[in-house]
Amino acid sequence: MKQIKIMLPEEEIPKSWYNIQSDLPTPLDPPLNPATKEPIGPEALAPIFPMELIKQEVSQERWIHIPDEVREVYKIWRPSPLIRAVRLEKMLKTPAKIYYKWEGVSPPGSHKPNTAVAQAYYNMKEGVQRLATETGAGQWGSSLSFATMLFDMKCTVYMVKVSHEQKPYRHIMMATWGAECIASPSNKTKYGRSVLSKEPNNPGSLGIAISEAIEDAATHDDTKYSLGSVLSHVLLHQTVIGLEAKKQMEIAGDYPDIIYGCVGGGSNFSGLAFPFLADKLTGKKPELRAVGCEPKACPTLTKGIYAYDFGDTAEMTPLLKMYTLGHTYIPPPIHAGGLRYHGDAPLLCKLVKDGFIESVAYNQNEVFKAAHMFAKSEGIIIAPETAHAVKAVIDEALKCKQTKEEKVLLFNNSGHGLLDLAAWDGYLKNKLTDYEYPKELVKKAMEKIPKV
Repeated sequence: MKQIKIMLPEEEIPKSWYNIQSDLPTPLDPPLNPATKEPIGPEALAPIFPMELIKQEVSQERWIHIPDEVREVYKIWRPSPLIRAVRLEKMLKTPAKIYYKWEGVSPPGSHKPNTAVAQAYYNMKEGVQRLATETGAGQWGSSLSFATMLFDMKCTVYMVKVSHEQKPYRHIMMATWGAECIASPSNKTKYGRSVLSKEPNNPGSLGIAISEAIEDAATHDDTKYSLGSVLSHVLLHQTVIGLEAKKQMEIAGDYPDIIYGCVGGGSNFSGLAFPFLADKLTGKKPELRAVGCEPKACPTLTKGIYAYDFGDTAEMTPLLKMYTLGHTYIPPPIHAGGLRYHGDAPLLCKLVKDGFIESVAYNQNEVFKAAHMFAKSEGIIIAPETAHAVKAVIDEALKCKQTKEEKVLLFNNSGHGLLDLAAWDGYLKNKLTDYEYPKELVKKAMEKIPKV
């Protein structure tokens, strides 16, 4: 009989995070000072990050200990289940085995608390009283609100304006947990005011919201900045997903042929994939494939260029080596708000550039169609972001139907879509618009990438 749901006991929550930097064939390109174009040191990050997170950002150690206080909070929802999608397999009439790691069981409903709890903890230990951050779809903002509440801290969230309007229940979640949520661009920061003075109806972007959050942190002594994706320490914390999944796949008696995840900044995909990619990097599983799935409206990995660029629109961050559409690029207002970012995590981008990770892009109607099939078979209404991975999995499963291959497919089901029902309503009423890659706008944004 097929084992549909594979659970682990609490004592199997990982005791250390896996740092993929230790297994890279060549080192990660360092962040650069925008003015001098020279590599920056830890002292440059100290005004906005606590020292422990800065150390994790640059560490080459393979394993980094998870504090007991963080593991204790993880017990609220971890270990998360690994589920075999047997009903989806049956619907597709595929010989492929489809598994998913279900991260929607956390209180905020996504994978984001895996790093939010860790970041809040390290900031609290260093005496920080308030965290400032940005959020796209609101999953990160709600997760950091949840985490800061647990450690008796304050939290200010700058939420991309279009998502703030599309997803009102997300900022109600944040307020419930005690955080302040502000639509970005806003009048609260100097940079936000400058954006609004030029374009009062600007829909916002993650790059703009990041700029506002960094300015907030840099101008208040009791405040630090917290980021929900992109940076290496964020991806590090998310590896609890893949470390658990490896144990669960072993119990199932399977090992994935292909791993999938949606990619906006890269944290949920990396969290699942990196512990498995360790086997590929060290030669144990050279045939393993990993596929990052993104929207055609913001095709960073599939159509961006690999170059140094700012992580934000106001040019306040160090320069990061990554695939980018240009830091001034403002993506169209698709419902997968968490995937509307001009760049991606440098670690993920390096692995794409070096050929260890593949990428694919989709329009929002086709990903909602795939997610609808998932809802009708497995019963779970998933987030628009996650739907991109489901689309890729279904496409591969249908290929297996033709070739009669019994491939093992694993994806990160990174969050539920119960607060995205307005988007689902639009899809069901045939009101969603597919946004193609606006070449002229991106070309314009690419011209403003720093010359390094």
